[in-house]
Amino acid sequence: MSGPLDPSMMLHGYASGVFPMSDSRDTDDLFWVEPRHRAILPLDGFRLSRSLAKRLRSGRFRVSVDTAFADVVAGCADREETWINGPIERAMLDLFDKGFGHSVEVWEDEALVGGLYGVALGRAFFGESMFSRATDASKVALAALVARLRTGHFTLLDCQFMTPHLASLGAVEIPRTRYLQLLGVALERSSADPSAWESFDGLLSSSGEPASSAAAGKFIAQLLGQTS
Repeated sequence: MSGPLDPSMMLHGYASGVFPMSDSRDTDDLFWVEPRHRAILPLDGFRLSRSLAKRLRSGRFRVSVDTAFADVVAGCADREETWINGPIERAMLDLFDKGFGHSVEVWEDEALVGGLYGVALGRAFFGESMFSRATDASKVALAALVARLRTGHFTLLDCQFMTPHLASLGAVEIPRTRYLQLLGVALERSSADPSAWESFDGLLSSSGEPASSAAAGKFIAQLLGQTS
């Protein structure tokens, strides 16, 4: 197919277990994908290495959410080969405007050095892509996402396709039938905890004031070091 993607069409696709892709940045053609084996990251199975925990606690990176969605999508598409074309990018921006698209940004000083984006529907988060311009930046983004989903009582983090990078962080591959079962459970409620995305930041500081990068990282590392 080619042309614009309607946001409702996108959401219906995610709810049905499929997602759109393109062959390259330069084409408007689209196709829907339903892998026989799906990569997911169990929210209680994130592998927090000692080095990543140290990185989180160091305060080197500052993490934000939903403050630079378009820049994160552009960062993910800025590579030699990408499946993110114009129609997909525009559809994602529409989903963000409607409250379904979300991004996690990783900053070093004032520079955006990494991040990820995806779509939240029910208690499922469909991870679309991530990028990194500094060592461990994408790992920090994923750690922050998992922490956020856990505090919001999400049940499914879809990673689409397995990669060595995702496997090292705890992702597993499951058959399509099992994925659809987990998806059905995650979509039983029309929405996740409506305050999940907002309340997470408040948890980073007992005073209610914005937490420092080191304090926020320490909270994320502590949360992910716990088992559910």
